[in-house]
This record gives sequence, structure tokens and C-alpha cells, in this order.
Amino acid sequence: MADVLSQGEIDALLSALSTGEMDAEELKKEESEKKIKVYDFKRALRFSKDQIRSLTRIHENFARLLTTQLSAQLRTFVQISVASVDQLPYDEFIRSVPKMTLLNVFEPTPLDGRFVMEINPNVAYAMLDRMLGGQGKAVNKVETLTEIETKILSQLFQKKLDTFREAWESVVDMDPYMDELEVNPQFLQLVSPNETVVVISLSTVIGETSGMINICLPHVVIESILPKLSVHLWMQQKKKEREPIELESIKSNVKKASLDVVVELGKSQITIQEFLNLDRDDIIELDQLIEDPLLICVGEHPKFLGQPGKVKTKIAVQITDHMIEGGETNE
Repeated sequence: MADVLSQGEIDALLSALSTGEMDAEELKKEESEKKIKVYDFKRALRFSKDQIRSLTRIHENFARLLTTQLSAQLRTFVQISVASVDQLPYDEFIRSVPKMTLLNVFEPTPLDGRFVMEINPNVAYAMLDRMLGGQGKAVNKVETLTEIETKILSQLFQKKLDTFREAWESVVDMDPYMDELEVNPQFLQLVSPNETVVVISLSTVIGETSGMINICLPHVVIESILPKLSVHLWMQQKKKEREPIELESIKSNVKKASLDVVVELGKSQITIQEFLNLDRDDIIELDQLIEDPLLICVGEHPKFLGQPGKVKTKIAVQITDHMIEGGETNE
């Protein structure tokens, strides 16, 4: 990842150039010189940029689905978005996790291995407080979870996994289930310390409480489905064909839909003054002859031509021709 200058560093650089402390020509010379990039073999980048982009898309969808699900379940304002997607050694991820947090360890069947979802205690307790009828306040006492709190949180996290499965269904038919709920990351050993993992950080706001949800995906677990994360493969995949029974059901429901059918007897143009002077029994002359066919519109679109008539005691219109695109008839 390239270094990005902060606004303060940019201002300092511009100030140094304007005062003469730094020469622009020297900067150009340094830029033109061949630079050596240090490669850390302990931190091997095993995911391609294409795969990282695909993982980002999947979890952006997961964030949207989770926002909708939690908003309905907790009945409060919820906003979740992808903050970053990084690949790093598993050991580095574990060291970055707080000593006391909530670690939802789950198995993504049929994949062989385990994922972990680290949830900031502020976010988890805001959810718990809302589930128990509170206002969604965060109370950080993760080291003293009661059996009732553990049960409620486990059920809440399992529903998150259902949303996780839905977000991944375009890549793999996954059936994740919760394995354990851990609070100390030092007791959690998913893979070897040097194994590369992808960490997706989700910025989460629940009511007035904010925090992070981090999802750790080990490379060794998702290695078998990495070819499916190619954007080119996604574009080549055909849409799933509907079952015949499903198509018949859709057709049947569409046929029951109601449509407005309007028959135009004719049109006329009058001035505003003439319109204001209209009174009962006045006659408006239409610009259409009696022998001309009537225009029949379905919705707002002209579809047929017809002639007026009568069926028993009711006024009716007989369709005489079918309109094609552009307002022309089949003749």
C-alpha cells in the first residue's frame, strides 16, 4: 500500500519549497533514481487485487444486508459500511485485537476451516441493550458475560451468519454455523501465525454508539474458491434459469394484473377564454369524423383501433386493428 501524505505534511512540503529549504530539482532527481522496494517474505501478499476487489464487493453487500436486518430487529438507527479490506499475517491480526472483545468463531460449511468475526464490545452491548428493551447504551463488561447474555448474543450472531451466507451465495453455497463465542484473542488459534488472512473492517453505528466489526478470512480456508472471486468469471456466469413451475406462477400472477383501457372519441383545441365560458349543454366539436376508427390506449400507450357499438344495453368498442410501435397499424 503506497504511503499517503497527510494535509499537514503537504503544507510543510509546500512551505519548504517556497522558503528554499528544499530544492524542487533535487526532488525530481530523487524521483528519477531507481528505488528499491523492500519485500517482507513473512507478510506475503497471497490475494490478487482482483480478488480483494471481489471480497470488497461481497462485504459491501453484506454490510447493506446487515444494516437492513439489524435496523428491523433492533428498531433503531443502524449504519454499517466497509471501512477497509487488508491482507496481513494472522499473528498481526490477533495482536491488533483488544484483549477483551467478542470473537464469534464460526465454520463456513462446506469450506474446511473456521472464520472469526470480532465485534467491538460497545457495538455488541448496544445490540444487547436494545434486545432487552433498553435505549442501546454501551456497557463494556465483556469479561463478566452472564449465561443469559451469552445465549442472547449467540442467537443474535447466528442471525448475522444467515446474512453472511446470503452475501456469499453468488460465489459459494455456504451454510455457516456458530462454533464458539470467545472473549480473549490469545486463546484463539485459527491458523498458523504466519498464515495470510484478509481482514474486512466494518464501521458500525447503532443509535449513538459506534465501533468496528472485523471479519477475518484465512487464505487457507478460502483458497479453494479463490478462482470464483475473479471479476471476469462473474461476468461470464449465466443467470440461473427459472424452473418451469416458477415461470408459470409468474405468468399467472402477471395475467391477473389490472390495466386501464381508455378509448378516445376524439380531441379538440379551444382557447382559455372559450374554456372559461363553457356552460351546461354547450357542444365541443371534435377533430375526428364519425367514420374514423377510435384510438384505444392501454395505460398511456396506444395499442388498438376500434369502432363504437352496443352490446345489449351497454356501450362497447369493437377492436378492428392492432397498433404497432411508432403508431402504425398492421396494414
